[in-house]
Amino acid sequence: MRRKLALMTGAGSLCGVTPALANGWNMPVGVTDVSRDIHSLHMTIFWICVVIGVVVFGVMFYSLLRFRRSRHTDSANFHENTTVEILWTTVPLLILVGMALPATATLRQMYDTSEADLDVMITGQQWRWRYEYLGEDVGFTSSLSTPRAQITGEEERQEHYLLEVDEPLVLPVGRKVRFLMTADDVIHSWWVPELAVKQDTIPGFVNENWVRINEPGIYRGQCAELCGKDHAFMPIVVHAMESDEFDTWLADRKEAAAQEALGVDREWALDELMERGEQVYNSVCASCHQVDGSGSEPAFPALAGNEQLLSDVEFHIDVVLNGVPGTPMAAYRNNMNPVELASVITYERNAWGNETGDAVQPSEIQSRLE
Repeated sequence: MRRKLALMTGAGSLCGVTPALANGWNMPVGVTDVSRDIHSLHMTIFWICVVIGVVVFGVMFYSLLRFRRSRHTDSANFHENTTVEILWTTVPLLILVGMALPATATLRQMYDTSEADLDVMITGQQWRWRYEYLGEDVGFTSSLSTPRAQITGEEERQEHYLLEVDEPLVLPVGRKVRFLMTADDVIHSWWVPELAVKQDTIPGFVNENWVRINEPGIYRGQCAELCGKDHAFMPIVVHAMESDEFDTWLADRKEAAAQEALGVDREWALDELMERGEQVYNSVCASCHQVDGSGSEPAFPALAGNEQLLSDVEFHIDVVLNGVPGTPMAAYRNNMNPVELASVITYERNAWGNETGDAVQPSEIQSRLE
């Protein structure tokens, strides 16, 4: 119901969020068959409401003017009229049936997730999205990439302020893609207006949705559920590619994932772990603990100079893998691979002047995950 209302009647309330809606008051036509059907249904019902409004208010104002007291019109005394009562019951009923038939057909199409060509698991996390291409062994986290200097006002805000990510969701044009949606912490909502997809992601539940994009391009959206202090910093970017281009991209990502998986069994140098760890930290951790590790007290403690972490590497590993109950610190054991986990822990222990010299190996993390 939330998705239906947002798509058909409530999209205008968030029209300032995305470029697709920034230039007009109406909802976008979109780039999927479903989005166009929704827009057509929206406009049909809109004009029906306009006609009803014109008729009702026209009769009302005519009556007020024609039979106003200043014209010395005598009030008519009458009670009951069978014809009128039949009309004002039958006409609204016919109007509602006429509206319900196309609405039902559109809703049936919106919720038909069968016969998908590709399945993507979408997981909402504070405050980023995790995408996994099921059956392809490809997964990554998508985080806000707008520079912090723009957010603080130190630099001029660019065109896609708060709508840029480091890793967009890449999808093929012309194929039916089924989304399986859940969340790790609180309720989020994955919303891309031009795709006509708005679906809550709820911890402990898996919701379904789908899309078949007709045109290649970049489509933007945001989390549409108030999910915490950085709710505004949780954008969505979908990159729709031609089918052949997508197949090439997916093959490259699968190869890169396989190569990284092979790295679990080898000994990594400290410099290698630091380089990889910085990438992971800036993508996943910096939104809470800041790029310089200074944190955001009291919810997100500083990592730079944190004696509790630096004095006990076992404790540090446990916090990253299993989270801290009762706090915003989530468990990342299922959201990152051993190389990412080992490298980000190593980076946190040796960045910003920490310099412990510890190099946590992916093989050590792998043994803890088994």
